[in-house]
Amino acid sequence: MGTGKTSLVLRFVKGQFFDFQESTIGAAFFTQVLSLNEATIKFDIWDTAGQERYHSLAPMYYRGAAAAVVVYDITSPESFERAKKWVLELQRQGNPNLITFLVANKADLEEKRKVGNEEGEQYARETGLAFLETSAKTAQNVNELFYEIGNVLVIDERMEFVFQFPAVSYIPYLMPLSSSVRFKFQTG
Repeated sequence: MGTGKTSLVLRFVKGQFFDFQESTIGAAFFTQVLSLNEATIKFDIWDTAGQERYHSLAPMYYRGAAAAVVVYDITSPESFERAKKWVLELQRQGNPNLITFLVANKADLEEKRKVGNEEGEQYARETGLAFLETSAKTAQNVNELFYEIGNVLVIDERMEFVFQFPAVSYIPYLMPLSSSVRFKFQTG
């Protein structure tokens, strides 16, 4: 059972949720446009496979990314540990200005929770990540996640940082950033 990266992306891009979602093989690509006040952000999202056998492909999707989402399943301590490994890899090999969100998914399964909210928040604080709990099934905080990423990108753009590379990467267990997302910033 996966962490729900593809389900999060499908909920954001298409407003859909499927109780059973096939595992991603390789990578899938999605696009979504958000309007934030006077800015329009186009997210090009790479939803990458989470299985270990695809690990070596991940750098192609996150290298040069402006943002990444690392996702774990609140019912799986193992997925939380794998997410930590992805965070370390992103911090070592990713863009030094990478915006990274740690996302605790499947919040609708509270009765099966094995990774406490406080544990995720503490790890995010210690490693300089933003943190959010989501549920692709109920849509809890899914749009908020991408709006938060968008807001940070807009703020950075106004500070004259130029992003000419993927904006969000989704890596297995990094709900984003386990895929990579490109965005185009437009004002007016």
